Amino acid sequence: MKITKTQLKDWNACRDGYEWFLRRFPEGEAEYQDVLNALAENDRTDDAHWLMNHAGPDAQAVLEIEVLAGYKHLFVAGSLVVKKGGSVTAWLRAGRSIVAGEGIEAGRSIVAGRSIVAGEGIEAGRGIEAGRGIKAGRGIEAGEGIVAGRSIVAGRGIEAGWGIEAGWGIEAGEGIEAGRGIEAGRGIVAGRSIVAGRGIKAGRGIEAGEGIKAGEGIRAGWGIKAGRGIEAGEGIRAGWGIEAGEGMGVFAGLCVCVNQWSLYAQVIASAKPKNLISGVWVEPIIEINRKHDNHV
Repeated sequence: MKITKTQLKDWNACRDGYEWFLRRFPEGEAEYQDVLNALAENDRTDDAHWLMNHAGPDAQAVLEIEVLAGYKHLFVAGSLVVKKGGSVTAWLRAGRSIVAGEGIEAGRSIVAGRSIVAGEGIEAGRGIEAGRGIKAGRGIEAGEGIVAGRSIVAGRGIEAGWGIEAGWGIEAGEGIEAGRGIEAGRGIVAGRSIVAGRGIKAGRGIEAGEGIKAGEGIRAGWGIKAGRGIEAGEGIRAGWGIEAGEGMGVFAGLCVCVNQWSLYAQVIASAKPKNLISGVWVEPIIEINRKHDNHV
C-alpha cells in the first residue's frame, strides 16, 4: 500500500506535513509503512496519527519482530506480531492487531484498530485502546483510560488512572480498579475487588470475589454479587438481586446529602438485600408505578 502526494492533497494535509513528505520522498510516493517509519524517526507523532486516521489500516500488511526494543515510537500500518515482548519509549499504534508472546509496554499509549493480545502484561503510561478486544495473560495497567470495543480480559488485575470501558465484558483474575468509572456492555467479573472513583455500570451482572466500591452509583442489568461488602456513593440498582458476602453489608448513598437522600440513595432490585445497612429501599412495584406516573 502506497502513500502519494496526490492522496495527501485530497486529504487536505497541512502545508508543513506535505512539504516534509516531498523532502523525505522526492519521488512523490512511498510505501505506507516507510512513511510511518520516517514520521516516527522524525518525532512527528501528530502527523503519524493523522495519516493513520486518513489512510486507515493496511489489511494485508504484517510486521513481525523478535523483540520490541530500540523504538521511541512505533506506528504500524497493518498488524504487529512480537514473538517475545518489549517496550517503546512513547507511542505504540497499529492499524490492525497487536499480538505479543510476552508482555508489552509503552511510555505513552498503546492503540490498535482491532485487538491487543499479550502472553503476559500490557502497560501504558497513558491509555490503552482497541477497536475490538484487549487480552493479557497477566495484568493490564494504564495511567489514563482503558477502552475496548469488545471484551477486556486479564489473568491478573486491571487498573486505570481514568476509566475502564468495554463494549462487551470486563474480566480479571484479580481486582479491577479505576480512578473514574467502570462500564461494560455485558458483565463485569473480578476475582478480588472492583473499585471505581465514579460509577460502575454493567449491561449484565457485576460479581467480585471480594468487595465492590463506587464513588457514585452502581447499576447492573442482572445481579450484583460480592464476597465482601458493597458500597456506593449514590444509589444501587440491579435487575435481579443484590448480594453481599456473609456478615457484610450493602451501603448506598454514602456521598449523598440528607435532603437528597430519598432521590439519590435509592436501592432497587428484585428483592430487598438481606443486609442493607444504608440507602432507601424502593419496592419494585413502587418503581414501576413511578415510571408509569412519569409517562402520564
